[in-house]
Amino acid sequence: MVGIFLSVWVRRELVQHVGHLRVATIGRGIMGCLGNKGCIAMSMSLHRTSFCFVCSHLASGEKEGDELKRNSDVAEILKSAQFPRICKSPCRRIPERILDHDRVIWFGDLNYRVALSYQETRSLLRNNDWNSLLERDQLKIEREAGRVFNGWKEGKITFAPTYKYSQNSDIYAGETVKSKKKRRTPAWCDRILWHGNGMEQLQYLRGESKFSDHRPVCAVFAAQAEMNNRYRKACLGADSRIPSDELIPQRHSFY
Repeated sequence: MVGIFLSVWVRRELVQHVGHLRVATIGRGIMGCLGNKGCIAMSMSLHRTSFCFVCSHLASGEKEGDELKRNSDVAEILKSAQFPRICKSPCRRIPERILDHDRVIWFGDLNYRVALSYQETRSLLRNNDWNSLLERDQLKIEREAGRVFNGWKEGKITFAPTYKYSQNSDIYAGETVKSKKKRRTPAWCDRILWHGNGMEQLQYLRGESKFSDHRPVCAVFAAQAEMNNRYRKACLGADSRIPSDELIPQRHSFY
């Protein structure tokens, strides 16, 4: 893959309980196969619960109908991403597809735009009217219509659009670009969704790094993991729950 990176970090005390690590990649770029667009997905188990993390960069473009290309990317990734088979025993179910996992988190530059003109979007932004903007968010519209990410969840967005910014500034790129061809309507391109039970989102926010023309997004989750009986008995009587304030970033400029 080109320009897509996925890294999963685990607390030291949990490393011995992590297994079945596998990676799958899908290219959806030029000619529908090159790696400038697509995804990297990682599958793993924690105790007896399977997790999948998907980092994707979907089709770009803000013309009417471009959202259908992104829907197609998602459908193809879900259809074609397959993890290597590593367990032949019929008694142990090791997931081979993304949706086979107990808990899935999908994130990245999903590239869904706001279905409004640049001027209409800028007017709503000046008034901090994010609710009206979100009503025209393509991902929200497509999900509610059942055309993409059916059965997935996303937390409430309470931050400004994350794209597109001028280099090393807090100014949206359209304010400094004279050519309408190069102007981009601000949008929430960068998103985090999840699938499966046993997960609770504690926070959903954006960072303020100026390294890119996007602003990074971050989410904090509490996830349940099924333990084997021997380990569960060893934990009885011990408070193994991590306080939520240790999980949530204390400041938003975390990148």
